[in-house]
Amino acid sequence: MSADKKYALITGATSGIGYELALLFAKNQYNLVIVSRDQQQLETRAKEFRQHGANVISIAKDLFIKDEAFALCQEVRNQGIEVEVLVNDAGQGVYGLFKDTEIERELDIVNLNIASVIILTKFFLRDMISRNSGKILNVASIASKTPGPWQSVYHGTKAFVLSFSESIREEVKEYEITVTALMPGVTDTDFFNKADMTESKAVQDESSMADPADVAKDGYDALMSGKDKVISGFKNKVQIGMSNILPDTVVAHNMNEMQKPVDKD
Repeated sequence: MSADKKYALITGATSGIGYELALLFAKNQYNLVIVSRDQQQLETRAKEFRQHGANVISIAKDLFIKDEAFALCQEVRNQGIEVEVLVNDAGQGVYGLFKDTEIERELDIVNLNIASVIILTKFFLRDMISRNSGKILNVASIASKTPGPWQSVYHGTKAFVLSFSESIREEVKEYEITVTALMPGVTDTDFFNKADMTESKAVQDESSMADPADVAKDGYDALMSGKDKVISGFKNKVQIGMSNILPDTVVAHNMNEMQKPVDKD
């Protein structure tokens, strides 16, 4: 295993889009720092990624907790790892009417989807600027472009991720650094189980869900070509194109109809 290859740090790397991204980086001659909460899952994935010749460092951190995001940064620095690519993939949602959902769970989601992204991006971006080299991929969502009844906090956090990514990209344009936002739609991952969203109309038709490997490939290719953002999937491009020309109130109503529980018809 080569120790001089570039490192990609990927959060949420044990499942879904994060796993598929880590696999792509391993196959394309990157070493990996993979991060999730579950050390056992991390070790299982690390063994798999090492089969592609990657040196893999697994770090278990709970990024719902801000202090653990800071601790992750320090641990990477202490190990002398130079992160060439940062992938902020870890994210979660919660399903339900805002009046009914749990505030502490929502604040945890804000910490994961926003605070940890800010912390990791600031830390590793400064290193990238000092050496004038690096790439950042932030996993946003098509949810970033629409109001989201039944997922109001999640949509709000992803709107932040997209705006934040585009802002930072402009700030660092004089450097050899790119920032890319990946915007998937409904994808066949464990996201909906974790969000208690399996009764939503939006996820009832599993055949319409995107393959996370396809989404990851779209994100990887966009990152490597230096694009500012990519909407994954033709259907999602059409949906966002329509939402851009419709009034927000109409888009919010349409999303409400799409995302409400099947028993609400």
